[in-house]
Amino acid sequence: MDDLLPEFIAETRETLDALSGEIVAWEADPADRGRLDAIFRFVHTVKGSCGFLDLPRLSRLSHAAEDALAAVRDGGRVPDTALVNGVLAIVDRIGAVVEAIAAGVPLDDSDDETLIAALLKVEAPAAAAPRRTVTAPRAAPRSIRLNVDLLDRMMSGMSDMVLARNELARRLRDDVLDPRVEAALDRLSLTVADMRDTVTRTRMQKVDALFAALPRMVRDTAAELGKAVELRIEGSDVDLDREMIEMMRDPLVHIIRNAIDHGIEPPAERRRRGKTAAGRIRVTARQSGNQILIEIEDDGAGIDVARIAAKAVASDLHSAAQVAAMSPAERLNLVFAPGLSSRDTVSTLSGRGVGMDVVRANIEHVGGRIALDNRPGHGLTLTIQVPLTLSIMSTIVVALGKQRFAIARQSIEEIVRVRGRQVRIDPVGPAQIATVRGRRLPMLPLGPFLGLGDSAPATLVIVSTRDGDYALGVDDVLDTEEVVVKPAAPAVMATGLYAGQTLPDSGLPILLLDGGGLAQAAGLRFDRVAEVEAAASETQRGTPALLFEDLDGARRAIPLGAIDRVERIAPAAIHRSGDQVRLIVGDTTIPLHAANPDALAAAARGGDIEVLRLTDGDAECGYAMACTIEIIPLPADIAPAAGTGPIMGVTVWDGHAIEILDPLALFMTTGLPQSDGAAPLCLLDGAGAAWMDRFLRPVLEAHGYRCALHLAAGTTPDVRLMMEDDAVSALAVDAPVVRLRRDRDGGGDGDSIYRYDRSALIAALAGHARRGGR
Repeated sequence: MDDLLPEFIAETRETLDALSGEIVAWEADPADRGRLDAIFRFVHTVKGSCGFLDLPRLSRLSHAAEDALAAVRDGGRVPDTALVNGVLAIVDRIGAVVEAIAAGVPLDDSDDETLIAALLKVEAPAAAAPRRTVTAPRAAPRSIRLNVDLLDRMMSGMSDMVLARNELARRLRDDVLDPRVEAALDRLSLTVADMRDTVTRTRMQKVDALFAALPRMVRDTAAELGKAVELRIEGSDVDLDREMIEMMRDPLVHIIRNAIDHGIEPPAERRRRGKTAAGRIRVTARQSGNQILIEIEDDGAGIDVARIAAKAVASDLHSAAQVAAMSPAERLNLVFAPGLSSRDTVSTLSGRGVGMDVVRANIEHVGGRIALDNRPGHGLTLTIQVPLTLSIMSTIVVALGKQRFAIARQSIEEIVRVRGRQVRIDPVGPAQIATVRGRRLPMLPLGPFLGLGDSAPATLVIVSTRDGDYALGVDDVLDTEEVVVKPAAPAVMATGLYAGQTLPDSGLPILLLDGGGLAQAAGLRFDRVAEVEAAASETQRGTPALLFEDLDGARRAIPLGAIDRVERIAPAAIHRSGDQVRLIVGDTTIPLHAANPDALAAAARGGDIEVLRLTDGDAECGYAMACTIEIIPLPADIAPAAGTGPIMGVTVWDGHAIEILDPLALFMTTGLPQSDGAAPLCLLDGAGAAWMDRFLRPVLEAHGYRCALHLAAGTTPDVRLMMEDDAVSALAVDAPVVRLRRDRDGGGDGDSIYRYDRSALIAALAGHARRGGR
């Protein structure tokens, strides 16, 4: 019997996490018989288990809840607020009793009967139908519970097996390999890869386990504050490391409570502002590569940045001069400052200045990031980006002489070569400052700092920390690796410079650098490094782009926003089928573009090839090249290329003519449906119409839109496309306007779309088209 109690406690805990949300959802839709049956089955199962395990107190509580729910099922009671509150109180008490049993401590039961009486207090119907006894058959169990430490050991063992397999493969292929041995090695490789994936998945859990308690929490918090809030959850079927789920619970709860307390206005105030009386909060989870994005969006008042800035000055966190010198994004991020609260009074929910700084610290502790999108008067969106799993991390491997180090990829903003006037290192007293395209950053040369040489860095890795960005000087960047991170020796970890160690596929152990720890140990002063004005404004500096040498020897560039990663691939990963070339990536393939087929074939004969992995948010493709050069701002003067090929235009940079690749053209595919007379009509209007006609018309037509520069008599477009700074023309057109901006980072009223943001543009146009142009 003692062996069954831990199983009962574990099962009850898991079900309780989801049950409160199910009860709240059932209250909103009393006709949902499926939810009512699920809640009934839970309390019925608890009652049966309590009788078997001799837990009379839990049996009484669950029996009372079962009776009340059975009355609802039989039509004798209505699931009003009083009944739901009573069921929730019983469920809370069941949870408290279970935790007390697990801890082996007593729990006062003096008010159990009060809870039961409150739940069952109802006028009996005149002729109540006899209640049928309902049993809940349980399927045979198909799962077992494992300790997370055991899963960690399994993952560690699988990683060692992968390394042993790789070393065996290298040794065998140094000599002439027997085909039978090669076939056996291939089978072993497939089996090891499959087992590694299987073991990784044992740590995964649906993110629904993280969201399950939110409906109850939103309901209770809104009721306490006298507000009405509707919660919408999307993406509950996304998988996430179960340890990550546990670490994300408190930050997520705090963010949503903040949204209700600080963001959502009282019903009367919302009506005065033309909003619905009930506020809306939407929580969305989605996977992007090896990252999970969780968005929490509300339609409240947003953040009053001026008030936050004034609070920062009043709290002596910053001087008035420092706040005045901050960019809008820096002032917005003051909400993460320790000890800062926008409240003037302390309540049970807020006002103590403890909260968002802890939220950010907890998220960064697991290698994540948090970003804010503020819409004053209209709401706030917080985007949390965390790794898919804590056991596997995407890293960049850098070289320092013969030594190798890894850096978490999510902490790296960009990588640049020290060359030319755009990227340079200047001494400022005893310190060094890196200037990257007019932006000044604290500089940390890794070699001298670690005592591994004093040569001048050839490459700068721009590392992002909570205090700011800095340039880490290294000799070279070698590769990207998905690695399993383990703690290093205690003496190594005690330095604060490293986040662990790993064994990559090369079999040589390397240390994982801690970007924040390096900055702190080196004493970098972010507050003394100011942004300087470049020779031109942000708009004149243009869109960041990667300048590279192509396979045919030409210099070309592509907007940086389209690049997901740069990696080396083996010729065996290139597959040709007719006139199509594809790149094998894991278990799938993506289109691979190149300057021309002959150049790609010649490069493949020479060994591994550098490939730009491009993404538009939905699809991927690759572009083969010779080598990267540096990141440059695209000049404003671009001569458009003729035709609709992959070359957008030609410009001059540093005295050289360079061709600009068009990401839109690279992602275009054949076989898309042609537009017809019923397709939505998009008017390309204003001073930027000629640019839109050259660059946007092909992709818009590929997505089924008709484009026009002028309107025929009696024709009304579904939407007008204009530049942000264009005045609305006198043309009498009753159609919504979608505005494009030249500045990637925003500006204007915040409602415009960056003109190279393809996915956002298509989404905006599609939204207007679905609404019939209104």
